[in-house]
Amino acid sequence: MGDIQKDTVRNSLLRLMPRESFEAIAPHLEHVDLPRGTELSAPNETPLHAYFPESGIASIVARSPQGQHAEIGIFGRDGMTPTAMVLDAESDPYSIFMQVEGRGYRLASDQLKLALKDRACLNLLTRYSQALSVQGAYTSLSNAVHHIDERLARWILMCHDRTDGDEISLTHEFLSIMLAVRRPSVTTALHLLEGRKLIYSERGMIIVRDRSALEDFAKDAYGECEREYERLIGPLR
Repeated sequence: MGDIQKDTVRNSLLRLMPRESFEAIAPHLEHVDLPRGTELSAPNETPLHAYFPESGIASIVARSPQGQHAEIGIFGRDGMTPTAMVLDAESDPYSIFMQVEGRGYRLASDQLKLALKDRACLNLLTRYSQALSVQGAYTSLSNAVHHIDERLARWILMCHDRTDGDEISLTHEFLSIMLAVRRPSVTTALHLLEGRKLIYSERGMIIVRDRSALEDFAKDAYGECEREYERLIGPLR
């Protein structure tokens, strides 16, 4: 597992973790590849590991008994899973998996439980759990009141927050899950954003051309949960 130094990790929560807590778990952190589709947590099952991504984007998806599904949140180097363990719950009903490949740290669940005995560590991860809850709430609001073009702009901005550079690996399939719409609707919305020169889209890739204008286009669909994360944890970018 190697000698992992706190100031070299790229996951925000690990970097902000109290030094004593980090040093206690560091020997147990395993640096792993996280290919697209990697399952980080299964619905209603007690996870064996916690994950702290350094790159890539993980998707939190809710599914109905009839198989309907929609994404309710994302995280990358800004977050971790499972928050259920932080909140003293053994599991949650969501499917959590990598939508954009990356790398990160894996930690045995029992080691995370030991770290959570440190009040400062528990407070940090509880604040993150609150920030993620707020993200889910504003996703629900956006799905209810915003046009698909604005919702797409919001999701691109959220992914851009968690990505180095301006290129984001996003497939139409992923976007259709994120927005809970059919793929033709995604294509139409992408063409609109391209026509305004906000993004450039090609197969499996979106390039942000004008972030400031993209934020203006998203209007109030973007920004509130980002401000909450910054208040509770720190800057996303």
